[in-house]
Amino acid sequence: MPGTNLTRQEAQERARLLGVDSYDIALDLSGAREGGTFRSETTVRFTARAAEPVFVDLIAPRVREVVLNGAALDPAEVFADSRIALADVAEGANELRVVADCAYTNTGEGLHRFVDPVDEQVYLYTQFEVPDARRVFACFEQPDLKATFRFTVTAPEGWTVVSNSPTPEPENGVWRFEPTPRISTYITALIAGPYHSVHSSWEGADRSVPLGLYCRPSLAEHLDADALFEVTRQGFDWFQEKFDHPYPFAKYDQLFVPEFNAGAMENAGAVTIRDQYVFRSKVTDAAYEVRAETVLHELAHMWFGDLVTMEWWNDLWLNESFATYTSIACQAHAPGSRWPHAWTSFANQMKTWAYRQDQLPSTHPIMAEIRDLDDVLVNFDGITYAKGASVLKQLVAYVGQDAFFRGVQAYFKRHAWGNTRLTDLLTALEETSGRDLKSWSRAWLETAGINVLRPELAVDADGTITAFAVRQEAPALPAGASGEPVLRPHRIAIGLYALREGRLERTDRIELDVDGELTEVPELVGRARPDVLLLNDDDLSYAKVRLDPDSMAAVTAHLGDFTESLPRALCWASAWDMTRDGEMAARDYLALVLSGIGKETDIGVVQTLHRQVKLALDLYAAPEWRETGLATWSDATLERLREAAPGSDHQLAWARAFIATARTGEQLDLLAALLDGSESIGGLAVDTDLRWALVQRLAATGRADTALIDAELARDATSAGERHAAAARAARPLPEAKAEAWASVVESDTLPNALQEAVISGFVQTDQRELLAPYTEKYFAVLKDVWAGRSHEMAQQIAVGLYPAIQVSRQTLEVTDAWLATAEPSAALRRLVTESRAGIERALTAQAADAATD
Repeated sequence: MPGTNLTRQEAQERARLLGVDSYDIALDLSGAREGGTFRSETTVRFTARAAEPVFVDLIAPRVREVVLNGAALDPAEVFADSRIALADVAEGANELRVVADCAYTNTGEGLHRFVDPVDEQVYLYTQFEVPDARRVFACFEQPDLKATFRFTVTAPEGWTVVSNSPTPEPENGVWRFEPTPRISTYITALIAGPYHSVHSSWEGADRSVPLGLYCRPSLAEHLDADALFEVTRQGFDWFQEKFDHPYPFAKYDQLFVPEFNAGAMENAGAVTIRDQYVFRSKVTDAAYEVRAETVLHELAHMWFGDLVTMEWWNDLWLNESFATYTSIACQAHAPGSRWPHAWTSFANQMKTWAYRQDQLPSTHPIMAEIRDLDDVLVNFDGITYAKGASVLKQLVAYVGQDAFFRGVQAYFKRHAWGNTRLTDLLTALEETSGRDLKSWSRAWLETAGINVLRPELAVDADGTITAFAVRQEAPALPAGASGEPVLRPHRIAIGLYALREGRLERTDRIELDVDGELTEVPELVGRARPDVLLLNDDDLSYAKVRLDPDSMAAVTAHLGDFTESLPRALCWASAWDMTRDGEMAARDYLALVLSGIGKETDIGVVQTLHRQVKLALDLYAAPEWRETGLATWSDATLERLREAAPGSDHQLAWARAFIATARTGEQLDLLAALLDGSESIGGLAVDTDLRWALVQRLAATGRADTALIDAELARDATSAGERHAAAARAARPLPEAKAEAWASVVESDTLPNALQEAVISGFVQTDQRELLAPYTEKYFAVLKDVWAGRSHEMAQQIAVGLYPAIQVSRQTLEVTDAWLATAEPSAALRRLVTESRAGIERALTAQAADAATD
């Protein structure tokens, strides 16, 4: 039986046989307040090229009617698992009608149902990528069977209903939407409930596009509509110019929805976004930058993904990478952007994610082999998003930005409303750039792994460079990864930096092609050796970069003294990469950060360094030195907090870093005093979210009981408050607290996705290794059953979140290996566990390196 899977071969065969014309979908949501199920009635018209059997996709508790070309079929005979078998399809035109009872979910898949504790009202939204439109209506669930969609929705009085087409005026509680253009099933959408909304427009040269923002009324006071509209309009202006193709849809709504699993979803004209992006409390500018990138990412998808759509999920990477690259480019280059330093953030966050993912046993070529839906569901990873976008940035450097966008424009004109493969885009880029991209594609997109670039130079007694070359290495792929390491062509810049009056300033820049094992750079011969030679300056390519000894010494002493943020970010990233690889001891990384972070002006980099230091101390420091390192770090965070400018982003960032690591009695007393108001730090607003951070750390250290947690929840009786309270309860260092949290996640399946995620985050505390040790055996005892019995999103939360990642020992590796050898897990589950195992292996290597420096 197929279960809920679909293979690529099955999809190809179905696409060969069928063309889909239209869907008429009627949904009755009038009983949403009670939950359970809703009536779904679908009429799909399609054309068959031959009279051959086919199937339509549907996941539903009950199918009431199946009528094909006027003939009623017995649901008991034709419906099984996730498919309705259609044996008597006619050659030519066909009409299928399916009536089913579909289920509301609380997992963030299909039609998600949420009750706001503030107003006790129901809020609904759909999430269909990858294969979950079939949870709401019968359909041919694959991206290359595009059709038009006409939704008719019955909903309670007082509700708002939003879909891909403009919202009509309801008639007696019924909303009848106009048909969409031809789009894929996974980007259709329905959002319904008593949502609050704000409206505006984007005014183009010859067109006005209505804009809408939506959120729950309980968040309305925090919805900063002006800022969101400003970013959206900047995106419209920039993308219209660069893509040279009109915005494809009739309107553009952005809907902030609760309990959303991802960051956002590019539903055509009706983008859904996690409502944590409606900030209830003070956040740093880095959070606004990330939110803006998300807004622009989804807007870019309206062209690349929605207007022109991948044929199958093996090109998911191109879909996501293009949106990521163009959203960052828009932030960096659009007139009036608040974030012209966006490539610094990209190097600091996205590329770090890519490098981490590319060193796991599950690493894969950017163009991954996606055999079925199970493959794609675990492929929303750092290769698909971050490495893909990094390689697109390299491609832009390789062909030139003007040629790149001219190729994109030709691609949109040629393939509008159709489906494509990678070769379609590369063909357009070859035409506009004159470059042969076939060998480039083979090297960059069809192989896995990271190259390392090292400078090799000779300097005479006068400090003049007499020889300079870039050596490229292709390290062995991680054990278990498929493929062979390869050298690649790189378009890079080399930056020359001089230390002047305490500042590292770039004095020259050379751009060149690096290919093969050794690339000579004659342009540098005869020059005075600068203080720092930085390979891959401007971060054009995707590679690990190492410094020569003299440059390393200068950077170690003056990392915070670069005048620009991007070279600092590249050097910080290199140091972190060396720490993860066991080339730099965790204690040396801590010392480097403490010496340079005070001069770091980019708040996003500061916050990343905070997270990385804490991770290094928790997992990569030698166990016998770990507490010393944590004490040093917690003392430093408090000192920097007290020194930070009152009310500044840096003050808030250091406050959060201090709260996360506070450990002495005196430090925890300060947390308690900040919470009860008996002590304050000038300029630091102890607002709702910061209060919860204090409560959670106090709970994790045994200083907050359930009464204090309940009292805080009474102050913040919202869905966010419920999540924070659940995490705090699970964080308590008590056997009964851990048992209760474990049971709520593993032994029961009633928690909604967001609460399950919160409980898991509270359960795992790095200061509680001994208390959590017994759960290693329990984890492996239940894992396979949990995977089989939960939806993908819920199962993946458990498989990854409850893996004993903090139990860094050979024993954990052995237990994991024994389970992998005997449990016969599915390919998707095997991948997740193998990735988690790799984290243990890397931590052991790093701990040994740290211990060797003692």
